[in-house]
This record gives sequence, structure tokens and C-alpha cells, in this order.
Amino acid sequence: MLAIRLPSDIEERLERLERLAKATGRTKTYYAREAILEHLGDLEDLYLAEQRLIENRAGRSRTYSLGEAERELGLAD
Repeated sequence: MLAIRLPSDIEERLERLERLAKATGRTKTYYAREAILEHLGDLEDLYLAEQRLIENRAGRSRTYSLGEAERELGLAD
């Protein structure tokens, strides 16, 4: 279970979902859940990319060119 506080403008937008929910036979909760699921992957990707950038800048990881990756994986001609 998750309880979150939202800014009043977002609460108002969610209240307007009532019309959509009635028109489609779904609930406001359904639409809120769909929005979270839709963007959760994007958030995870963003935080992972930021962490990789920090690691790279600190010298704790390295990058590979496409050619290096192809050779390493045995894909180069």
C-alpha cells in the first residue's frame, strides 16, 4: 500500500479524471496506477544513467567505443 501527498494542482487534475473514469467504466485509481507504471521505467533508467555517469567521471568504470565492444564480443569483421 502506498499513500502519497500531491500538490493541489495535481489533485485537481486527478479529480477531473472522474469524467474519464465514468466514460470508460474504469476508476481514477486505475488511471493513476497506469501513469505510475508508465513512468516508473523512465525514472529507473534516469537514475541508473546518472549513477553510471558519476561512476565514469570518478574513474570507477570505463566506456567502450562501438569498435571495442564489437571486438570484445567477437562481432568485428
